[in-house]
Amino acid sequence: MSADENMFKHLKSDLPASIVVFFVAVPLCLGIALASDVPLFAGLIAGIVGGIVVGAASGSALGVSGPAAGLVVIVLSAKADLGSFEAFLLALVFAGLIQIALGLLRAGVIAYFFPSSVIKGMLAGIGVIIFLKQIPHAFGHDSDPEGDMAFAQVDGDNTLHALTSMLGDLNMSAIVITAVSLLILVLWERVLVKKHVFFRIVQGPLVAVAFGIAWQAITSASGSSWALASSHLVSVPVATNTTEFMSNFAFPDWSFVTDSRIYVAAMTIAIVASLETLLCVEATDKLDPRKRVTPTNRELIAQGIGNTVSGLIGGLPVTQVIVRSSANIQSGGVTKMSAILHGFFLLFSVIVLPQVLNMVPLAVLAAILLLVGYKLARPELFKAMAAKGHEQFVPFVVTIVGIVLTDLLSGIAMGMVVAIVFILLRNYRKSHFLHMEESDEGNVHCVRVHFAEEVTFLNKGAVTRALDEIPDGCKVVIDASDSYFVDFDVLEIIEEFIVSAQNREIEVEYRRKGSKAA
Repeated sequence: MSADENMFKHLKSDLPASIVVFFVAVPLCLGIALASDVPLFAGLIAGIVGGIVVGAASGSALGVSGPAAGLVVIVLSAKADLGSFEAFLLALVFAGLIQIALGLLRAGVIAYFFPSSVIKGMLAGIGVIIFLKQIPHAFGHDSDPEGDMAFAQVDGDNTLHALTSMLGDLNMSAIVITAVSLLILVLWERVLVKKHVFFRIVQGPLVAVAFGIAWQAITSASGSSWALASSHLVSVPVATNTTEFMSNFAFPDWSFVTDSRIYVAAMTIAIVASLETLLCVEATDKLDPRKRVTPTNRELIAQGIGNTVSGLIGGLPVTQVIVRSSANIQSGGVTKMSAILHGFFLLFSVIVLPQVLNMVPLAVLAAILLLVGYKLARPELFKAMAAKGHEQFVPFVVTIVGIVLTDLLSGIAMGMVVAIVFILLRNYRKSHFLHMEESDEGNVHCVRVHFAEEVTFLNKGAVTRALDEIPDGCKVVIDASDSYFVDFDVLEIIEEFIVSAQNREIEVEYRRKGSKAA
C-alpha cells in the first residue's frame, strides 16, 4: 500500500495517533523557536506547514515534518549574519526552491548510501537523547526548552550536567504528574489495550494529557500549592483578536534579493534540511511495521514546497523529524492522514484553544517522550546489533555516542567515518576481489591471481600485498579476463610489478581480455 492509498480507510487508527503527535509537536515547535531566538509563533507555523502542506505532498506513509532541532544553529547563524528575521525568511524561500530542484534532479538517491548500522545508531541515539533530555522535565526542572536536542543546551547547561542540576530544582507536583502519567501509559499499553476495543481507539497518551489538564485546572481553581507555575506548562501565544493573531505572521524582506549572503544561507539550509530529511526517511521506513518505502525524490520536493510556504508566512525551516514520526508509529498511525490531521489540530488549537493548551504540564509530555525514547533505544536493539559482529556494532555505538555528546548530524558523520574505515580495512585485509591458486609445473612454482568482475582503488592494498608475497623465481598468471572493470590505480600496481618481476626472476603473464581500465 502506498502512502496515498486508502487514507480515509484507517481513520480509526490515524485520528488518535494524530492527536498524540499534536500534543508532542506543540512543545517541540515552541522549544525549537525559543532555541532559535525567533518568535514562538514561527515554530507553530512550521509545525502547521509540516503537517498540512508537506504531509499532503509527501509520499511518506508515517513521516511527520516540522521544525527540526538540527537546524537551530543554522537559523541562529543565518539570522545573525543577515541582520533580520525577515531576511532569513527570504533565504528560507530560496532554500525550499533549491530542495524542489534537488528532488527533480533525483538527488534523493543519497539516502541509500548510509549503512544500516548508522541508521539504526541514529534511531537509538535519538532515543537515548530524548530519554536523557526528558528526565529533568519529568522532575520539574524546565529551564531548558523542549526541542533542544544538542549536548550544549540553550540554558547554558549540557545534557549530562542537567541530570545533576535538576536535583536542586525538584518540583513535587511535576514528579507526581510524571509518575501518574507513566502509570497510565504503561497500564494502557500492557493491560487495558488487550481488554477492549475502546482502549485501542482512545490512546493512553490522550488520557495522560487529560489527567494533566484536569490536575492543573483543579489545583489552580482551589488555589493549591500543588498548582504548577506557567514555567512548567506549555506556553502557546494567545491572541485576543484577529488583528493580534495576524500580527504573528512575518514576511520575507525582498530588498535582500540581490544580497549574495541570502543564497549562501539558502544553500546551507537546503543541504542540511535535505540531508536530515533523507536520514529520517530511512529511519522511519525501518520503523514502519508494513515496511513501506518512501519515494525520496518526492520527499525532497514535498519538503521544498513546505519550506517555501513556511518562509513566505514567517515560519522556521521544516524537515521530516524522527521524534514526531516515531511517536506517530508508536501511537498506531497507518497512513499520512495522521500527519496531515496533526497539522490541522495545531492550526485549530492556536486559533481557538490556546488557553487549554497552556494548561498542559510539561511533565505529562515528558512521560510520553520517555517511553518514545525507551522504545527507540530498547536494550534488545543493542543485543541484536552486538550479535552481528563488531563491524556492525562499533559504527552503531559510535553514532549513538556522537549524537548524545554533539548533535544529530555530527553523530551520524562520526558513525559514517567508522563504517567507512571498516570497509577499507576489510578490503585491505581480505580481498574477495581476487583469488590465488598455487601449483607446480615441473620444477617451476606457479601462482595464478584471478580478479573478480570489478577491481577498484579500494583493493589497492590487497593487490599490492598479494603480489609482494609471491616468491621469487616462479611463474605468475595475473588473470583479469573475467573483469569488466579494473581501476587505473590497480593497473599501475600491475605494471610496476611486471617491471620489478624481472629483477626477481618472476615470469609474468597478464591476461586482460574483457577488462576495461578507468
